[in-house]
Amino acid sequence: MAEARRVDQSEPLPWNLAGGIEEPATNIVKATTAYVAENATHVSISAKGIQATVDGISLETLRELVSPKAYNTDIHYVDGGPLTVQYLLVVDALNFCFWPDEELEYEQLSTGVKAALEADPTALDAEKLMWITGEGVRQLLGWKRDVPLQEERARLLREVGSSLVRHFRGSAARMVEAAGGSALALMALVAQVFPGFRDHTIYKGRQIFLYKRAQIFVGDVYGAFGGEGLGAFWDIDQLTMFADYRVPVVLRTMGILDYSQGLEDKIQRREQLPPGGEEEVEIRACTVVAVERLREALAAKFVGTPGARLPHAIQLDWWLWETGERERLRHPPHHRTLTTFY
Repeated sequence: MAEARRVDQSEPLPWNLAGGIEEPATNIVKATTAYVAENATHVSISAKGIQATVDGISLETLRELVSPKAYNTDIHYVDGGPLTVQYLLVVDALNFCFWPDEELEYEQLSTGVKAALEADPTALDAEKLMWITGEGVRQLLGWKRDVPLQEERARLLREVGSSLVRHFRGSAARMVEAAGGSALALMALVAQVFPGFRDHTIYKGRQIFLYKRAQIFVGDVYGAFGGEGLGAFWDIDQLTMFADYRVPVVLRTMGILDYSQGLEDKIQRREQLPPGGEEEVEIRACTVVAVERLREALAAKFVGTPGARLPHAIQLDWWLWETGERERLRHPPHHRTLTTFY
């Protein structure tokens, strides 16, 4: 295999973080989703469900949650260099709305792009992404038919390619370096540079930020590099979970999330919820807040316990999401929203 291109550390970064974006002090996702949870009428968070879940988590399980193996490297391209970051940005640009194709899951996306990159180390060059077509997306995934929202996925990859060329000489690793080791700064930078990552909406007159794909990119870089090198972020604990449609199902089966009967009926009928509607926003926002409360309850349980480390919200997300993936054939249906955000 050809050697991955290396970032020339001697060259100045083309993006000046201090001049281009103000580093946030707190995660705007936490602040705005809390407002939704406080005012929700279709979704509620059960304190009893959280406590019951925490009661069932042992110290051994907690240690597994914070171990390096918590991030699944088997289904991702990980070479320890800049090409890994390029791969993760492409995967996370495409990481949404699989459910219209019942056979397509995230694993097919990540392993498909991984195989394409292993066959051709230049497959994800920004200059190539700038011109990718819908058919090119299908070929990149190695999928046997058109993928859902295929042309929109192609447009988003063209956006990634052109923005990387314009701001970072084509290198996603340069963008990570421009964040200066801050997870929140990188999240904000991704949302600023790539419009397709700007996952926000209006709920009862207030702007709500979810930033699922912007945050998951930061979390993936952290996980792929084991929190070192390009993956070293001093404020990684400030990220939230990544609000999607799989984790809410897991939280429901744990008794942590409760839905109104009307919302429950719509989901059981597999009725599509409109993006930005109150029900959809409440599901996603309450999922974020529920995982924050779950983390707080774990901290209360294990405070002072020798050898106990509090998992980050992203580590809890990995655990919950992988549980949902394993049990998806036995779990109740998830909500369905046609969107590019998750």
